[in-house]
Amino acid sequence: MTQHTPPASRICPACDGFASVAVTIGGRDLRGHLRTITAHCPVCHGTGTGTARRVREGAGA
Repeated sequence: MTQHTPPASRICPACDGFASVAVTIGGRDLRGHLRTITAHCPVCHGTGTGTARRVREGAGA
């Protein structure tokens, strides 16, 4: 008996699946660590997946 394959996840078109990044803001703290902030994709809100789009076919598309 074959196993069913789960549907492929939809990758966000704006960030290509890399939804969160760490950006250095320059300089180091007193312990020598880089100061960073986390930026999230504004389209998918940090999830890395997008919504499904319906493809219209036919003469009126």
